[in-house]
Amino acid sequence: MNIDFKDTAYLKEGNKKQKQAYRIITEHQILDVVKDYDPIVVGTIPIDIDIEGSDIDIILQATELDALRELLTKHFSKYQTFQIIFSGDEILTCSFETEGTAIELFAKDEITTNQNGYRHMIKEYEILQSKGPDFAQKIRDLKRKGIKTEPAFCKMLDIKGDPYIELLNYQVR
Repeated sequence: MNIDFKDTAYLKEGNKKQKQAYRIITEHQILDVVKDYDPIVVGTIPIDIDIEGSDIDIILQATELDALRELLTKHFSKYQTFQIIFSGDEILTCSFETEGTAIELFAKDEITTNQNGYRHMIKEYEILQSKGPDFAQKIRDLKRKGIKTEPAFCKMLDIKGDPYIELLNYQVR
């Protein structure tokens, strides 16, 4: 099944966690606030390999990180655990919590569909489609043991090297 991950409508029809994510981002107008930054919800929730405590990850493209910081502070600083972190001059991460769910917005000056968060999710989705539900459950089990998503995929697929690079090179059969 092909999903347009750039349109969050699929979350509305998804599993319980996906429906909850859709409701949260809609009711709290998160994507509306950052609509000018080409937001895409990425990570484990969209591809149904999330575990307890998984956050809602949203990537953004931003050339002016200071302006984005002001916007995010204006709209989201009222939420629990709100914080903004700059990594060098090029990356901004904003995190906060609402309704017991962590939200993380990640911004850099790169087209969102070219960012690794999106590219990894698309590759993982392709793999999950080819390997089936038992494979997905094994990924979740590894994640519950503390293994991050990309390393979990590489472990299951016996991929050597840097999991964040090598996973993108994996050819789905």
